[in-house]
Amino acid sequence: MNIGVDVGPTNTDAAALDDAGAVLATVKVASVQGDPVAGVVAALTALGSAGATRVAVGLRGAATAVAERAGLCRVAALRIGGPSAQAVRPFFGWPADLREAVEAGAGIVDGGGGLGPEHRTPLDREAVARFAARVAGRAEAVAVTGVFSPIDGDQEREVAEIVHAELGPLPVSLSADLGSLGLIERENATILDAALSRFALDTAERLALALPGAAVFVTRGDGTLMSLEYLARHPGLSLGSGPASTLRGAGVLTGLRDAVVADVGASRIRVGALAGGFPEETTRGADIGGVPVGFRIPELIRVPRGSAGDRAPGSPLRDRAQVASGRGAGSGGLTELAEAVDRLQPGVDRLPVVMVGGGAPAVPDGLLGVPDVRRPEHGRTAGAIGAATSPVGGQYERIVRLEGRTRLAEALDAVAEEARAHAVRAGADPRHVEIVETGSSPLAYLSGPFLRLRARAAGPPSQL
Repeated sequence: MNIGVDVGPTNTDAAALDDAGAVLATVKVASVQGDPVAGVVAALTALGSAGATRVAVGLRGAATAVAERAGLCRVAALRIGGPSAQAVRPFFGWPADLREAVEAGAGIVDGGGGLGPEHRTPLDREAVARFAARVAGRAEAVAVTGVFSPIDGDQEREVAEIVHAELGPLPVSLSADLGSLGLIERENATILDAALSRFALDTAERLALALPGAAVFVTRGDGTLMSLEYLARHPGLSLGSGPASTLRGAGVLTGLRDAVVADVGASRIRVGALAGGFPEETTRGADIGGVPVGFRIPELIRVPRGSAGDRAPGSPLRDRAQVASGRGAGSGGLTELAEAVDRLQPGVDRLPVVMVGGGAPAVPDGLLGVPDVRRPEHGRTAGAIGAATSPVGGQYERIVRLEGRTRLAEALDAVAEEARAHAVRAGADPRHVEIVETGSSPLAYLSGPFLRLRARAAGPPSQL
């Protein structure tokens, strides 16, 4: 029996499935405000799943902590790059209240792997040690970002060793572990990852205590799972995990690998897409708490639910609804829902639309302009079902310089093996990990034959 739990802002859902994926039971209980682990326990108690051996939990607490600026570690951000990396400082463009809650100091030191060995700049180890001394007593975590770490992350690991020697075993987040090519987005993601360290450690410890004897996994933003130990090391990967689980659950319930999914809740509607069974990831960059980040999270269009009672006259949403539908202001949110579904369709060949969430039955089929609209049984608990059925995942991304295309296959194999290793470290059964995606794309803005290589691996959770 596989158990999935989805902790939402209002309700916490739980579902039990057999090994074939059939839904055995579902429950929906009120979430415990400010205590997602208590909500998990309440849902599992209502489900009657005492003694479960494997539980996958969708926790949205990381996004809540960032949004509310609460429970975050104070982070010292160090960038490796020297004078060429000075133009934009760490924390640039952050909302003032979030920066005040997180920043414990920032610095830039000489170093950098460069585009090749001939461009390598030695790391200024003494400057790193001075930075660590300066933030001692203030920093609760450290975020390290190297300008060229997508090519060579060795200097980031070298910095981590110096920081631990100077400051002891406090959390250190490295941008090379998080992927993403853009410097600012990658650095911001690394800082948020470090800031969430306390949340992740507390959550992992409490879940382990609440579910003794069970193999516990948590969902992540790319539609896969990770172990509690992996969550503690990489807490930022849980951002975006709630919508990702819902998209996965919609696919599982309908048997569709490609679809547009609308999650219709009491106060909001979110529309995303499935591609090959996984959430389609945003290509424009994500925004978490007002900060652009390089995390892999689902591409979503958020549609506020409007009604004549809660939308003021003259609002853009209300006026567009009246013009488009002729039925008055109450259909405002539904009109924007139809627009969102249309925007996520890949072309003239219309994908099926899957409606999930408690408000799905209220949406008329004809509104969406798609012939195939599905409302699966148990769609109200799609997030919990997605968590229960998701594999453990690992991704790896790297920039490589290839003089000839003959070496591409060899380079892709190496990247795929790294993705496989990441999946195993995240808790996948090493005997059954598979490579589900590989890809390469040229980087025309770099001088020389540089390629961006990427691979995704996935496998069932390990029971060990």
